[in-house]
Amino acid sequence: MENLVATELLERRGWAKATVKVFHFRDAAGREVDLVLERSDGAIVGVEVKASATVSRDDFRGLRALQESAGTRFVRGVVVHTGTDETAFGEHLWAVPLHALANQPARADRPG
Repeated sequence: MENLVATELLERRGWAKATVKVFHFRDAAGREVDLVLERSDGAIVGVEVKASATVSRDDFRGLRALQESAGTRFVRGVVVHTGTDETAFGEHLWAVPLHALANQPARADRPG
């Protein structure tokens, strides 16, 4: 599932007006984020992929660590999951179903 999400994001990167670099994040405590997208202006979006229909607060550990590390450059953290609900999990943190990423173009008013 990570490969599917990564492929979709890399494809969308080609459409972006700004240059977008893709990284992986891991801090000294071992907290990780599967994909980190960084725009040329320094804005950062973290994407964690979970092959589960349910999402919990614990699934945002890595994203919260990235948010803390990036400070004001962090604009959004997303856990992509196999469920159906789009849910806020804190400031700039969202759980988004896979189908929302795969079936819809990116829009400024959506968390994905």
